[in-house]
Amino acid sequence: MHYIFDFDGTLADSENCSILATQAAFRACHLPVPTDAEIAHYMGIPIERSFKEMANRDFTEQAFDELLTTFRSYYQQFEPDTLQLFPDMMEVLQTLQQRGAKCFVVSSKKTDVLKRNLTALQIDGFFQDCIGSDQVKHYKPHPEGIFLLLERFRLQAADCVMIGDATFDMQMGKAANCRTCAVTWGSHTKELLEAEEPDIVVEQVLALSQIS
Repeated sequence: MHYIFDFDGTLADSENCSILATQAAFRACHLPVPTDAEIAHYMGIPIERSFKEMANRDFTEQAFDELLTTFRSYYQQFEPDTLQLFPDMMEVLQTLQQRGAKCFVVSSKKTDVLKRNLTALQIDGFFQDCIGSDQVKHYKPHPEGIFLLLERFRLQAADCVMIGDATFDMQMGKAANCRTCAVTWGSHTKELLEAEEPDIVVEQVLALSQIS
């Protein structure tokens, strides 16, 4: 079995970092500031889409680029104090590595930010590859990110499990014909995730190492 992880809300707790950076960016750009709940709901998709949804207005290209740049600056500023690995996740990754499993990450973050986060959390060495939003033309829940991994590493979808905390992850995994595993410690509720009919629902981090 090969393991494809989402990052935010699955491997790492980045919710507070995202909320602080998003609200600071919207405030700095003189936009109505979204609530904590709104930001958490949209964390599974790239900011190129979610920010337009939350702002609910049209942007010039320059204004939108300014919003994205401002967010990324604040996010990097808040990262050291707010981004952290979920408890027991290191043990899970070590167990999978010892088992010889191939692990990957497909995230809505840009690849350079994703790699920076993986390195800061000291888990970059556990993953064969990571796919950020800048590597695909179609964002989650489109399965393009998974398809890239299947092609690069000559994997069969049936041998892979997509692990994520958002409905978008479950939809992406199903569209790629992978098994799907919903984790309940992230942004979307167990009820929302179960409505997507994932193959597995996991409520404890250590249970991830038992997926086979």
